[in-house]
Amino acid sequence: MTYNYFYETTGMVGLLLALAWYVFILVAGWKLFEKAGEPGWKSLIPIYGSYILYKISWKTSMFWVYLACVVVGGFMGASENGALVSISSLLSLASFVLMIIQTHKLSKAFGHGAGYTIGLLLLRPVFILILGFGSAEYKGNPDQN
Repeated sequence: MTYNYFYETTGMVGLLLALAWYVFILVAGWKLFEKAGEPGWKSLIPIYGSYILYKISWKTSMFWVYLACVVVGGFMGASENGALVSISSLLSLASFVLMIIQTHKLSKAFGHGAGYTIGLLLLRPVFILILGFGSAEYKGNPDQN
């Protein structure tokens, strides 16, 4: 049996690249929060980071609506009852719409428009990197201005 070191090396390179990408995303989120006047460490805590992102860009009450749609929709989707699955689908659609609105408001909070919103929706990590490391300035929460 022969051993091919190429696969081991390629896997290690891929792992290191993925790890570097993940670190860049964490740092970009940190920088984005700092630009918005929030401590950067808050971006590292999964649910709390999302809550603060809603605070930066929209209303925190909408975060709770979004979270309820996701959690309740997830539990109902696991049911075998057709009515519950239908409600789950509606809740999933509602959470998707809320995500689009929040993303647009985040784009507006940093002085960008609909084109940047589309970029955030399709390539979120890349556009978060651009917001975090780029020259965009936080203009404030669009709902509070």
